[in-house]
Amino acid sequence: MLKIGVLGAGHLGKIHIRLLKELSNVFELVGFVDQSDENAQKVIDDFGIQRFNSIQELIEQVDCVDVVTPTLAHYDCAVQALRNSRHVFIEKPVTETVEEARQLIRLAREANVKVQVGHVERFNPAFQAAVPYLTKPMFIETHRLAMFNPRGTDVSVVLDLMIHDLDIILSVVKSGIKRISASGVAVVSDTPDITNARIEFDNGCVANLTASRISMKNMRKSRFFQKDAYISVDFLDRQLEVVRMEDVEGEADPFDVVLELGNGRPAKKILFDKPELPEMNAIKEELHAFALSIMNDEVPPVPLEAGALALEVAHQIIEKINVNSPRIVDNNN
Repeated sequence: MLKIGVLGAGHLGKIHIRLLKELSNVFELVGFVDQSDENAQKVIDDFGIQRFNSIQELIEQVDCVDVVTPTLAHYDCAVQALRNSRHVFIEKPVTETVEEARQLIRLAREANVKVQVGHVERFNPAFQAAVPYLTKPMFIETHRLAMFNPRGTDVSVVLDLMIHDLDIILSVVKSGIKRISASGVAVVSDTPDITNARIEFDNGCVANLTASRISMKNMRKSRFFQKDAYISVDFLDRQLEVVRMEDVEGEADPFDVVLELGNGRPAKKILFDKPELPEMNAIKEELHAFALSIMNDEVPPVPLEAGALALEVAHQIIEKINVNSPRIVDNNN
């Protein structure tokens, strides 16, 4: 049983607290720290757990911490935990700057502890079911659109939303990056609210990503194209569609969908697959995976290095964006 404390009891922090209590087979939730008296009282009333006066006071009582503070505080919280040799779960984006992430990597290695980054879409059942099909995608298109919510506007939409898809793509495409181009516009915030990025990889794969937090509808879809296959992952509705092609051998079944390619090439049989996916809470799954990585002394499924890489690419995209573009109203989404 791992004793854990939560740093941050805002909207997402309360969700983590509830799920950690449900994971009582692996975690003992010792308490939490939050600067807001209103947030703290709500947590005490709803969950009956102890509020600690300082991070250090809580760290001394636990084996690991769950950092769910605003992004700007991630680094300081994690540093304090790592310097006390505590395991750390830290929400995405892992830190504000790439240098901070690199420093955390150094501290984690010195402390010989586990650090997992909260890229929750890795645990989305639609993506997990898609992984076996994703052999070598060569074109990827993602759309992550959200209606405006002031929560999260402390960072660019690249760090708020697009970073989810960056982590997914970087986990799938095993290649270095050759070129990045991007554009974005700050519409209602001080940082970009809508962004498009194109990433060209050394192996020839191209990824085209769009993220918006000023849309009229919510969408979280990724489409992967590879030799003889198209894989569509709907992260929002948690659905997977796979279209595959196989060579027709012998006489085609009259009920098969067959694509005749002509020019003497063998016909292709088209196979459609839309598997039934299990009901699961992705945040609960990632927290459980964090516990298992500690107890089994294994590398976490989303290690600190992966979070740092996604952050580094995100900052490269931000550098390409002219944030001084004129303010506009997005009527297309």
